[in-house]
Amino acid sequence: MGSVFGGAALSGIGFTVSLLVISLAFDSSSDLGRQATLGVLVAMVLATVLGWLIFKVAARRWGEETADLPMTLDPPVDPEVDHIRGPEDARLTLVEFVDFECEYCAHATGSWEDLHGRFGDDLRYVVRHLPHHPHGPLAARAAEAAAKQKMFWPWLDFVFTRQDALEREDLIGYAAELSLDVEAFIEDLDSEEVAARVQRDIASAEASGAKMTPTFFVDGCRMVGSYDARSLTEMLESSRRGGRTQAAKA
Repeated sequence: MGSVFGGAALSGIGFTVSLLVISLAFDSSSDLGRQATLGVLVAMVLATVLGWLIFKVAARRWGEETADLPMTLDPPVDPEVDHIRGPEDARLTLVEFVDFECEYCAHATGSWEDLHGRFGDDLRYVVRHLPHHPHGPLAARAAEAAAKQKMFWPWLDFVFTRQDALEREDLIGYAAELSLDVEAFIEDLDSEEVAARVQRDIASAEASGAKMTPTFFVDGCRMVGSYDARSLTEMLESSRRGGRTQAAKA
């Protein structure tokens, strides 16, 4: 916000000159003089609002909103607790915080096949929950209920293609479609154990500086900026070459 007001203050120099020109060109008591002055004042307000919007969108797009937050994954990946795709002892680790109702997560998570094709068994992929959409908390608990039946990854792939239907009855229907034990699924869906498991990931997100989804960590370091396949590949390649993993700014 300080940057916005600073920019607005500098822009105000130009508007001040405009007011000076108006005072020289028109009689301040004339209709033209009053209209010109009003126009400049309105433009000042609109410029400030537009500047705020541009800064806000830019900060969200390039990750500047989270730049001052923690950069290290906390706690580190634990094979006994975390959901891991790929070898547990892989050289590279990619962690993603997701919300099952987040359309950007669905696109980003779909990059796994491309990344796995490039890095093979050098890469392990970990998913943690950060539900913040209306159906996110229930969908996260449903994923953990599926995980109790060793079906976390099939569930993730399946549900990310059905983001427009995440009501309770929808999720129970998906459990049946995936041939889960539906009674056990419902019991786990409502259990304190599953709720605590989701809350663990939410606490991890807060401790790690993850404020939105998707948020990625490469070898324990939070990415800042773009999360497209190219950016993820560059970060992973740098780490595989032995380069120091850093926050990647687009």
